[in-house]
Amino acid sequence: MFETDTPTNLIGGLLLGFVFGFLLQKGQVTRYKVIVGQFLLVDWTVLRVMLSAIITGSIGVYAMLSLGWIEGLMVKPAVLAANGLGGLIFGVGMASLGYCPGTGVGAAAEGSRHARWGLVGMVVGAGCYAAAYPVIEPTLMHVAAYGKVTFADITGWSPWVFIAGITAISLALFRLLPSEEASA
Repeated sequence: MFETDTPTNLIGGLLLGFVFGFLLQKGQVTRYKVIVGQFLLVDWTVLRVMLSAIITGSIGVYAMLSLGWIEGLMVKPAVLAANGLGGLIFGVGMASLGYCPGTGVGAAAEGSRHARWGLVGMVVGAGCYAAAYPVIEPTLMHVAAYGKVTFADITGWSPWVFIAGITAISLALFRLLPSEEASA
């Protein structure tokens, strides 16, 4: 659907990466203290930024789809066993390092020395996954595999129902959870 090897797409991806990193930094989610605060349930900055991004991205993608600006969604297969294991490994890594891959790169770009070691760990982890994939693919990738589906596909409801729902839940959480100023 999309060609990724054209110079225009590569430059566009690089520019979007810089914008993404800039926004992560401005949202303060490249700060170790903020991410650890989320795990300790005392700083809700990460949740607020992530929910804002999910809502904005959902509205943007489905609006472009509705307007015919894009042809379709690039949905990854729902492989619950593999996703669960991957999520567990991701969570352990994030809790250990205090960064996810995006915030780790942003923190390293800001000069965080421990985030640089995290980047090394991410590359090593990606290499281990690539080496293990021939074993994983024929086994784990077929346990609880549901194909390329979305909640809208499963329920038959409009995706806008789910977008409205997550927006309403997010607005309630934004209102109920203490702000950074209140918890400081």
